[in-house]
Amino acid sequence: MLRIHFTTEDIARTTLTTTIDPLWEVLLSRFSLTGRERPLFLQPWMARLRSRPDLLTTVRPAVAYLTDLAPLGPYFPDFLTPAESAAGLEAGIDAVRATSLRRLRDELAQLSETNRRHGRATPSWLAGLTDSRGGKLAALTAALREYHRAAVGSHDDLIRMSVENDVALRVKALLAGGVEALFRGFEPLMRWRHPVLEVSYAVDRDLHLRGRGLRLVPSYFCHGDPVSLANEDLPPVLVYPIAPESRWESITAADPAGPLADLMGATRAAVLVTLRRSVSTTQLATQLYTSIASMSRHTKTLRQAGLITSTRSGPALLHNLTPLGWKLLDGSQGGS
Repeated sequence: MLRIHFTTEDIARTTLTTTIDPLWEVLLSRFSLTGRERPLFLQPWMARLRSRPDLLTTVRPAVAYLTDLAPLGPYFPDFLTPAESAAGLEAGIDAVRATSLRRLRDELAQLSETNRRHGRATPSWLAGLTDSRGGKLAALTAALREYHRAAVGSHDDLIRMSVENDVALRVKALLAGGVEALFRGFEPLMRWRHPVLEVSYAVDRDLHLRGRGLRLVPSYFCHGDPVSLANEDLPPVLVYPIAPESRWESITAADPAGPLADLMGATRAAVLVTLRRSVSTTQLATQLYTSIASMSRHTKTLRQAGLITSTRSGPALLHNLTPLGWKLLDGSQGGS
């Protein structure tokens, strides 16, 4: 858990960013692109990438760099996501290229130590980033720029609409009840226990804002827990996954005639249709001619996407559509 400690001054200086941060989206989309589990809401994005071999070719150099620089795990170097990126991609790229050699050495040493503790080798090429001539760092930033163009910028219609939907929800809470109401609206990802914001997080740590406030940044590609910087002396930021309903509304708006099966796969679409009434995992597996283990995986994915709920009733696990699941199902079929 991450515990963020606020003073009265911190609450007054907390801000909500109304757009994505381009370099955070580069990093987080790479995690989604190469991770073992891809969230259901990213399937349209993945389908677009797969349909464009030129885009897949474009992202490969940055994926190779980031696979070594930002492995899936508890640490990645903060210089990859500078505060300047809030002003746009080029400002962020310039900040990455201007990273001091001392900071590069310190953060790469921390990455190497983290790799050692987790039994991973640190690639030798990373030492080239600290070469005073800057050639390797220039190659990295060029790859990041091209990756953003192909994997983020080319999908602005999906991403921007989703984020705008989410920001509208957050601003409504902020206007109605101030920053503390904004925090409460993030439950269960975060819990406001004045003066501490408790955040579901990969590691246990405390962050003392010390009057600097907190910058909240919505992310299309973040899923699961929010993300922050490792170095608490840097400007505090918390990148959070936007709400499931914001994602699905943008996907269906972008392609209102698109069949549900094309959006999420035939089996998961069939699960949603079947769940017009409460059904157990075993019943779903029987009705859809698949194994219980496979059905458990599908229902877990739909639950994480906010489309169904699952409750225990004796030995059975019963599944039901959420309001968002009903909306998506009825919208794809022209109403019930």
